[in-house]
Amino acid sequence: METESEPYVRLASLRQLHQVMADMNTARSLADTLQTVAEGVVSALGYELACVNLVRPDGDLVVAAFAGNPAAEALITGRVGSRDSWERRLSMGETWGELVFISHTEGWVLDDDDVPQWYTDGPAPRFEDEWHPSDRLFAPMFTPAVPGGSGGELIGVLSVDRPRNGRRPGAWGREALQMYAFQAAIAISNARLRANMQRALVRLERDQQALRASEESFRQAFEYAPSGMAIAEMGGEQHGRILRTNDALCRLLGRPASAMRRYSFSDLVHPEDIGTLLRTSAEGGRAELRLGRRDGTYVWVSLRNSVVADAADGPRFLLTHVEDIEERKRRELHLAHRASHDSLTGLPNSAELRARLAARLCRRPQSGHPAALDSHDAAFGHAAFDANGHGFDFRPGAEAYDGFDHHVHTAAPEAGEDDGTKGLAVLFCDLDGFKSINDRFGHNAGDTVLIEVARRLSRQVRDGDTVARLGGDEFVILADGLGRADAEDLAVRLRNEIIQPIRAEGRAVRVGASFGIGWAHCGMTADEVLKSADERMYVEKRSRPKQHRRAG
Repeated sequence: METESEPYVRLASLRQLHQVMADMNTARSLADTLQTVAEGVVSALGYELACVNLVRPDGDLVVAAFAGNPAAEALITGRVGSRDSWERRLSMGETWGELVFISHTEGWVLDDDDVPQWYTDGPAPRFEDEWHPSDRLFAPMFTPAVPGGSGGELIGVLSVDRPRNGRRPGAWGREALQMYAFQAAIAISNARLRANMQRALVRLERDQQALRASEESFRQAFEYAPSGMAIAEMGGEQHGRILRTNDALCRLLGRPASAMRRYSFSDLVHPEDIGTLLRTSAEGGRAELRLGRRDGTYVWVSLRNSVVADAADGPRFLLTHVEDIEERKRRELHLAHRASHDSLTGLPNSAELRARLAARLCRRPQSGHPAALDSHDAAFGHAAFDANGHGFDFRPGAEAYDGFDHHVHTAAPEAGEDDGTKGLAVLFCDLDGFKSINDRFGHNAGDTVLIEVARRLSRQVRDGDTVARLGGDEFVILADGLGRADAEDLAVRLRNEIIQPIRAEGRAVRVGASFGIGWAHCGMTADEVLKSADERMYVEKRSRPKQHRRAG
């Protein structure tokens, strides 16, 4: 009986498929197409439930359409499943051609992932090919492959459930679902293309209507706009050449309109921002970059582009809106400076100090420094080395070092001698007698002392050196290119500068300073370098009689 009725069933199903595919390709919108795809699975392929999971621009999949159960539709439509979870589903289970079937005996491991799903009740299977309520069947949908190129990209996945005959689909049912998914992918791709074309036509029509408006109204809006405006050529050999500017832009850049017509924005942009400009030279493009003034300085601007045309079939131009954001950028830089600098002294703070120190160090211990190797192994556990011998840290969460091929290893002079090696000296400074000033004269006097000490330290170092306040009355100096004798001479100069009287709260006070000199070299962390210098500072402090630890 089944053999006799099967041709009739297949022909009826084929007619239904034909109608559904026609409906898919004539839907008025992308949303209608997706819903038609889901409903076609139910009406033509013999499943009670169907879901269209559509790939979003970020790669995750959203439930875009559902058919067969209004309650389930309300529950999961619009919910998102991560791409990783979907990749896991599509890589496990049993493959039926392009289809993926995950039996209930395996699918339980997916119950707690983030893919939106519904649960159906029913008895356990009574025979081998009976459909289990927890069985899963997926039909991936791919964009049509480019002739001679690679296969199409995944645009979505059809999820189906509960075959009406209660059985797992046979060979014909599998092929029908696979064919349906292929045709659905084409329909969805075409619907997306139509939607994009419609949006483009709407934008073009909007631009044309604006361009057909009164030339005088446009001139008034352009010329007297409070922010900068420019019209530039789009396409051709003169692409980007400025054709017209308003007074606000000329004032902002300090250039007359006649001179502006000799330039394009690529001639005016800061060299570091040219890439940003190129990525923005399109309709709707936005960017923040620097433009050059006539006096050689640069001003931060927000630049926004749109496309206009002279007539329906006329040339197209780039309309650029330029807004002065110099003050906002100045505030942002100020906030960034506050985050990385001490609010009292204006020196780099502890975080900035560690960042500058870490930027000089890679994770490879230097030969000739066995202590560095020990500290590296203790700090990082294990490491691998590339062909150039540079170390890579494999700790969980560690950031990759991106400059190994160009990295110049930081070395340090040998301990106990000045062998001519120049290294990165780290001078740890702790003020002696500072607490008594705070106790006797108050915190205002203490703050005055800290500010003056910071000024004196900064005055005694070179332009490329770093003076930072670590916290409290502790300061750190990073001085590169010094030998051991150089570093010791610097410490003496800094101590002699600090012990000079300081005027605070109407009286002269004096503090002393203890210095510890550490050396930074690759294979150490910033904290290890600072700890080494700190320990040497305490050794130096304890080596002097208490009465000589401050100037008085």
